[in-house]
Amino acid sequence: MSNWITDNKPAAMVAGVGLLLFLGLSATGYIVNSKRSELDKKISIAAKEIKSANAAEITPSRSSNEELEKELEKAQEEIEEQKDKYLRLSAEFDNYRKRTMKEKAELILNGGEKSLSSILPVVDDFERAIKTMETATDVQAVKEGVELIYNKFMATLAQNGVKVIETKDQPLDTDYHEAIAVIPAPSEAQKGKILDCVQTGYTLNDKVLRHAKVVVGE
Repeated sequence: MSNWITDNKPAAMVAGVGLLLFLGLSATGYIVNSKRSELDKKISIAAKEIKSANAAEITPSRSSNEELEKELEKAQEEIEEQKDKYLRLSAEFDNYRKRTMKEKAELILNGGEKSLSSILPVVDDFERAIKTMETATDVQAVKEGVELIYNKFMATLAQNGVKVIETKDQPLDTDYHEAIAVIPAPSEAQKGKILDCVQTGYTLNDKVLRHAKVVVGE
């Protein structure tokens, strides 16, 4: 064998080179296949991770949508509840407005009912006095009867808040008095004071119903 190699050196060299090339190509193919296998594994792992990530993203998204739907339903229920309350309050207020308007109208028409009812007994006394005067011969008795009726009438007015405005020896007060005449005062002390009352004035619960018409000294 050694003689053949020695005698055929060129052929031996070609064969050696061919063997080396074969071994190199085989090794290269093995390495490439190994690398491809590793790459395939990495690609498979990466694909699984991407799927997991997408699934993780989709799950919270669905959960979020469900929460939003629940919140929307709750908000809708609250809106309906508030709407119902508003309609009820609106109806109650409308009834209250109608009731108060009716009461106000009745008060305007019949506001003096209590006062007038309290005056009716005085009217009855006047009727009896008129009948008595038709046959009465005692003038003093008739006078006393009329005075009693007058005092009863004034007491009834007082019970309803009506009072007489005081004028005798009072200084002129334009809030309550109306001076219709001015005359010389009998004395220095009576200057600027009321000397006579021509027409009595009245107040109702401290509000002037009618000013007293008076004569003032100067």
